Amino acid sequence: MVSAILTDKKRNLRDAYSSALIELGHKNPDVVVLDADLALSTKTKRFGTVFPDRFFDMGIAEANMMGVAAGLAACGKIVFASTFAVFATGRCYDTIRQSIAYPELNVKIVATHAGISVGGDGASHQMLEDIALMRVLPNMTVIAPADATEMEDVVPAIAEHEGPCYVRIGREDAPIIFETHGAFEVGKGYVLR
Repeated sequence: MVSAILTDKKRNLRDAYSSALIELGHKNPDVVVLDADLALSTKTKRFGTVFPDRFFDMGIAEANMMGVAAGLAACGKIVFASTFAVFATGRCYDTIRQSIAYPELNVKIVATHAGISVGGDGASHQMLEDIALMRVLPNMTVIAPADATEMEDVVPAIAEHEGPCYVRIGREDAPIIFETHGAFEVGKGYVLR
């Protein structure tokens, strides 16, 4: 049983992702982060400020970013690759399928701006089918954190999980659902009552 509440408090999952990445970076020197020219929006720029030698802005070349992520993972790195969900899954599907999922490489794709709440980015940046696309890939673990508290638990959990992961988070602040950390386990659900 998990203690879950719904309050008026909200936090941004991208901020939680960034904070958790930095904490993980301090603990594990094998963690590297790639971004596709959206580091301010995905909030990975904060990791790059703390660990400039382990942060790579790949430019507007998302499929190439996934290929580089695969190469780094094949060399033993734990790779977090981030961009908007529409680009991470739509533009990069074949590269993820062939270079990450089939060889079961240790790449963690964290896609922001998922769903329809993309703010001023508009309809061309909305992504609804990302879960469907990633879910059918062999060896891919798909995670959609409920709130920022869970997102902070997801980052270290997927770093320890061997194999490819896709994590989907939105752009907007989300209500706090979990009061405490520690309930998240890769591949497990929650019994709320």
